[in-house]
Amino acid sequence: MSERTGGPGPLENTDRAILRELARDGRCSFTDLAERVGLSVSAVHQRVRRLEQRGALQGYTAKVDGEQIGLPLTAFISLTPIDPAAPDDYPQRLQHLPEIESCYSVAGDESYILQVRVASPLGLEELLRQIREAAKVSTRTTVVLSTPFENRPPAI
Repeated sequence: MSERTGGPGPLENTDRAILRELARDGRCSFTDLAERVGLSVSAVHQRVRRLEQRGALQGYTAKVDGEQIGLPLTAFISLTPIDPAAPDDYPQRLQHLPEIESCYSVAGDESYILQVRVASPLGLEELLRQIREAAKVSTRTTVVLSTPFENRPPAI
């Protein structure tokens, strides 16, 4: 256990290399991964399984193009409680809204920042209404004009 985090200790360099390769290409085969990190296929398979069990590797996802699926508008919505004494249960109040892709608890004036994806400005307006109604918050919205990059792998 690491004293600072209370979790497992730091990762070995080989495990970090495996995570780095999988962060770049989650569909990488065990054979290719073994070649890239200099281990046997069975050793890589065991290490990946151990990384999954420890929670260092949390899953494999597909990246979907919002434009292609009819959701071209991305926005960030900051939530500020109207009543500072209200319970901090906004994620639970908003989890039923599928347009919300991510919910971040943040420091500062806002309590949370949501990343949302919708079909149109009208769709964003309707989503804002639903968020305000469900969570009893004020909102501040930033519309994304373009995305030079996103979801970059972490510097492992």
